[in-house]
This record gives sequence, C-alpha cells and structure tokens, in this order.
Amino acid sequence: MRFIHVVLSSVLIAVGGTVFPAEPDCDESGVCILPGSAGTEDKSPVLSPVGESSIKSIKQAPRLSTLNGKRIAVVGGSFMASVTHPEIKRLILQHYPDAEVYILSEVGSAGPWPGLGVIRRQKDEFVRELKRLRINAVISGNGGCGLCTPKETGSCIAAEYEGLPSVMIAAPGFTEQAKRTEMLAGVPVPRVAEYPGAFSAHTREELLENTRNILWPQIVDALTRPFSQEEIDAEATAKPTDGIVFEGNLDEVNMFFSQNGWSDGLPIIPPTIARVDEFLKYTDYAPDEVVADVPPSYTKVTARLVAVNGVMSGCPPEFMPILIAFTKAMTNGDFRRTLASTHAWTPYCWINGPIARQLELDCSQGEISGMRNAKIGRFINLAMLNLGGYHVKENRMGTFGYLMPWCLVEDEKAALEHKWLPYHMQHGFHANDSVLTAASSLSWGNNLAPATADPQKIMELLAWDAVEKQQFAIGSGTPLVYRTILITAEVARDLAKGFHSKEELENALVSTARRPVEERAYANYWANPGSAFNPSTYSVRMHIGRIGRNEGAETTQTPPWLAWTGKAQLDTVPVMASGKTAILVTGDANRNKTMCVPGGGFASIKIELPDHWDELMEKAGYQPLSSFFLGDK
Repeated sequence: MRFIHVVLSSVLIAVGGTVFPAEPDCDESGVCILPGSAGTEDKSPVLSPVGESSIKSIKQAPRLSTLNGKRIAVVGGSFMASVTHPEIKRLILQHYPDAEVYILSEVGSAGPWPGLGVIRRQKDEFVRELKRLRINAVISGNGGCGLCTPKETGSCIAAEYEGLPSVMIAAPGFTEQAKRTEMLAGVPVPRVAEYPGAFSAHTREELLENTRNILWPQIVDALTRPFSQEEIDAEATAKPTDGIVFEGNLDEVNMFFSQNGWSDGLPIIPPTIARVDEFLKYTDYAPDEVVADVPPSYTKVTARLVAVNGVMSGCPPEFMPILIAFTKAMTNGDFRRTLASTHAWTPYCWINGPIARQLELDCSQGEISGMRNAKIGRFINLAMLNLGGYHVKENRMGTFGYLMPWCLVEDEKAALEHKWLPYHMQHGFHANDSVLTAASSLSWGNNLAPATADPQKIMELLAWDAVEKQQFAIGSGTPLVYRTILITAEVARDLAKGFHSKEELENALVSTARRPVEERAYANYWANPGSAFNPSTYSVRMHIGRIGRNEGAETTQTPPWLAWTGKAQLDTVPVMASGKTAILVTGDANRNKTMCVPGGGFASIKIELPDHWDELMEKAGYQPLSSFFLGDK
C-alpha cells in the first residue's frame, strides 16, 4: 500500500461545511495538518495504524536482451493453462528457434510463496529444477481467481529470488493482485501480462487468438525490456510512517485515514495517544513488542498497532487481550489461506471461556448484531486491512464483496447442561481458559428449523444441510470443506438424547452426509472455475469415473432425503471428514434453529490476560473473572 500525505491534488474538498485545498501542510517529521477547520473541535495528533513489513526487497536481475538461445519455463496450471501454455511454447519456438522451453510437467511450480519462517517443499523442489535445467526465465499463469493468482505468482517470486526474469499472466482485476503479491514478497518491480477477459468464459479459439495477439507481445516485453527509473519509482512502495502521522479534528482524521486506505470507509475513532495508551494498560506486551508477523504483508504488528486499530474500531480498551488473540490467529495458514478469494470467505470468530461472560459478549438471540460483539467484528475488518495488508480490488478479490466480519460466543452453560463439551474443551483447553477461534465463512443466514424432536431425524437434516452447503454454490470446488454448525439450546437438548457428545454427532454426520457421485461430477465438470475440460475429448461420463476414484466413491444406502428415487443404494462420495467440523451451542435458546456455515479452517488462540487483570477490571466496573468460572467438567 502506498502511503500518501497529499490526500487529493488540485481540488477543493468540503469537510464539515468548510471548503479548503486538499493538499495538507506537512512538517519534516511527516505530520500533516489540513488547512481550514471542520468545526470547533480540537485538533489531536493521531497514530499510524500500519507498521513496517518484515520482508526486505530483493535486488532484481536485469531483464534478458533476447529470448533466443534461452531456456524458458512455462509453468502453472490454472484457468485454461492447458490451452494457453502450449500456444506460448509454440510461439517461443517459432520466433526464437534456438530457445528451449520446459513446461509444467517437466519443471513443476512453486505454489504459493511460503513467507517468513515457512518451509514449503514444493517451492524448494521447483527451485532445484530451475537450477538443474539451467532455466533463464519463467512464465507462469494463469491468474483468474483470488486464490489461484497468488498460487501461480509464487513461481515468479521464486524465479526472481534466484535472479531469473519472470512474467505472470493474469486476467483483468487480478493483475494488481499478482503485482501486490510479488511486492509483498519483496519483488519491487513485478511484471504481469494481462489477458483480455475471463479465461474460462472464452472458447478455445478465443484463447488461442488472445494468446497470440494480446499476451505474446506483453510476455516478450516483460522479459526483455530493461527496468526504467520511472517504473521503479512507480512500483516501489513507500515505507509507512510510524508513530504520529496526522493532526486534525474528527472529520479531518476520518478523511485522511480513508484517503490513505487505512479505513473501511465507515467512520473511525481517531487513535490518539491517550486512547491508545488506555488499551495498552490491558496487556503485558510492551508497546513496541511484536505480537505477530501477519501475512500477506508480513507486517511487524506491535501491541501499539493492535491498540491503534482497536481504538479505530470503537472497541473498549478492555477488549485488548481479545484483539491480540485474533491478531495471532491471522498468522495461521489454515485460517487465512482462503481470505483473498473471489468467493469471498468472510473472517469471523467465536469466543469461549469466562472472559466472554465477564465482558458481556452476547451468545443469545441476535448475538452477532449485539453492540459489543459487533465492535470485535469491526476490529477484524480493520485488522484485515491494516495489519494483514488485505485491500479490496488489489489482493482481496471477492467478486461481489464481503460481509462485515462478526463475533459469536458459545453458550457453554447450555452445552454442559446436555453433557456436551464446549468447543475449546474439545480441543484441550480447560473450562476456565478463555479462547478465541478464528474461522471464515462462505455463507451466512438461511438457517434450518427442525420440526421434530427425534435426534436421528435432526441429525439427518443436519447432514442434508451440509451436503447442500459446500464450497461454491453447487459444491463444485474442494470436496471436503470445513464447516461450523450452530445449534440452539433447544435443538441441542434433543440431539443430546441420541448423541452423547459432539464427537458422536460429528461421526454420524460424516457417515450420513454423502452425495451421489454423478451429481458431484456434473458440478465439478461444468462449474469448477479452473477446469479446462474439453467435451469432445473428455466427457462427463469419464469425469464421473475420475471423481469416483479420486474421492472415495462407494455404493451406499441411499441418503434419506433421496428416498424418493426409489433406489435402495446409490454410488456416493463423502462431503464431510472428521476433524473439519466445529459444533457450537449458541443463539436464541428459545428457537429450534441450526445453521451450517461452510468456509475455511480454524485457528484457536488462548486469550492471555495481564497479571493485574482483576485490578484493572474492578476499576472499570466489572466483577472479578472468577465470578464467571464454570468449573472443569
């Protein structure tokens, strides 16, 4: 993200009824004061919500003088690469007959760039192949979704780290994501060739024509044109200013933060030094102590940065331990891996333990809309932006946008009443540990209302709901996905009569939630966004056999909801796997409701409280934490 002191140039901006030039006066330290006044409020200095990246920029090798006589790797397998890549190879050899071209099956690919401290064998193997084959340049693609673009860009990053020129191929809307992915990994001047449109929506003839006429000139230019100083200046990211960055009143601060890309567009609370200091009282972390290096920007997130974003979100200072726990959860690959996707996984969290009750977080009717819960959701939104470096239209690519994140709380008393362990206790924490679990959702709402007290029938309905709510709208993506299943206390009471633990219920769901293999194959054939199936050479019938082999098809009893077919048995594939389902007792205890929320993986972080927590909370008007203990059960 580029830090800008000048909000807008050569225009006038109206703020609070006053019109003044958009260019602020900045002193030598970088503090900017907008001329004019938006009212009579006092102007206050405010702190930066963004920090320094742990990734240092590399020095890129010069681009090639020619492709002739060079060894070139054309890698990646996403979005019709089976059509574009052979054509790129043909074009290279046509125009540069002394070149040698190696394709994906001969070289492999790096996969997503692993980031700091992460060892990824796929990347290391790719680099070894580049060296063994004495590759001189890498072409990778195709980037056509929010997850495949970083995945294929990883090969370009690996090449640049090895001193090899590279070019990434991406569709419109994903070129900026590809560039940002490389820049965040330390590649200062990424080169991207833009394909004109959506790969999967084009015919084979259109793909070939566009590869020849549109992509090919860009690829040659990207690999051979020297870096200009103008290009270096344009692509280089400015280091964010630490400490105080601005001084102004409420309207001015909001405008300044919005124009710098530091807010989600909604009003923020100005992060003044005094407000931030209040948050820092509620942690044993020193203000400049690093809490986590948060991907994808690998920002060195200090306790102060967490506090700044907590202030901006409107959270009370005593939420600081929860905010730190979520910040740590953001480093977990299982949780964050999907968050850039065009399918708009929305991050959310739930909280277990006594701190949820002490801080009066809601686990009842309308809980995610409760004022205190919603503030945590707002922090998640700002943390994604300022701590993680996720920017809509750059590297957070939801086609229709994202929901505002939310915060749930498990009703542990209700769970224990039915002898079901709360989620955190299922995962090795003690009853009176306070734990935040981060997750992500592909959908929200559209809940199930079982009209029966029969635990077997309720389980079957839950299984059917899981089958209907998979990854992507008709389950065309990954076959076995994570899910959170929300169950109100009334339904949990009935289920507990037949399933004496959440684990027992999950096992029953795994064995029951199956899908006809033909239905799964049809969805994956026609609606897998990265597929490149050619009906003239590879039929749906052939794909049914492939899906059956790859996804463990078995002849099973027909699922109860398909009894109308009149068939006693069907060839089915599973849609659930053990360990990928979180079951929470929560929500309106007087309603017969469940809800299946498919999404990404989970990251559970213990909420660490400062040594003087009870003293602080007493001054803030709260009862001691021990007042909210439930006891180990």
